[in-house]
Amino acid sequence: MRNTVLFEIRGKVAILTLNRPEKLNALDYATNDLLLRHLDEIERDGKIAAVIVTGAGERAFSAGADIHEFSESVRKGTDVAVRDFVRRGQAMTARVEAFPKPIIAAVNGIAFGGGCEITEAVHLAVASENAIFAKPEINIAIPPTFGGTQRLPRLAGRKRALEYLLTGDTFSPARAYEMGIVNSVVPHGDLQDTAFDMANRILRHSPLAVAGILAAVTRGLNVTIAEGLQIESERFARMAPTLDIREGLDAWIERRPPSYHGR
Repeated sequence: MRNTVLFEIRGKVAILTLNRPEKLNALDYATNDLLLRHLDEIERDGKIAAVIVTGAGERAFSAGADIHEFSESVRKGTDVAVRDFVRRGQAMTARVEAFPKPIIAAVNGIAFGGGCEITEAVHLAVASENAIFAKPEINIAIPPTFGGTQRLPRLAGRKRALEYLLTGDTFSPARAYEMGIVNSVVPHGDLQDTAFDMANRILRHSPLAVAGILAAVTRGLNVTIAEGLQIESERFARMAPTLDIREGLDAWIERRPPSYHGR
């Protein structure tokens, strides 16, 4: 049986490639679950400091959920559909969003439905000029179910999000950039290099500080500013006794590059 998520390590960066190109890298249940297992493995591996997620082939990042599979769950009733489809997809995007190491999407083509929702959930994203986005769930009479009704309005604003959630229309990578879904749009041939460059610009810093920033931003988005400031203070307090903060301060004072060890 084909490995539907390829897992490769280059230096300190893990590359996860959705690998169902004949199905436009649609997210069937097995692919969703394998992606989660790989993230568990990556979190445990102290040698991996960042993740790039992309799609196999030239056509798609991911066209979204596997409709043939989840339609069978719908036919079995609401409880089965919510358990097997909705909760599974929401658990995956929530895991991506809260992951303690930076995840960068390299969106190489179609990013519809669940593929767009992964892009919304990752910490950073780079899109090829060949990419195209959509929230097409309304075309089959369902709302987005992997977090798309919640994350897109937070990224793009309510009215811009509702335009695409309610129409199902496609939108360009330039529009995705304008709405804050991706950080940059690059020529297709530069996509992987751009994603790696972004990862490497992060990896020169303390992994403890990176994890702290990710946690503070992710948690802080859903609370009041006062609660967010308390989260920020707590993350600093965790860093204060570490060797990394001492190394960062000493290196700055001594005008030399720091050498971090995640301790």
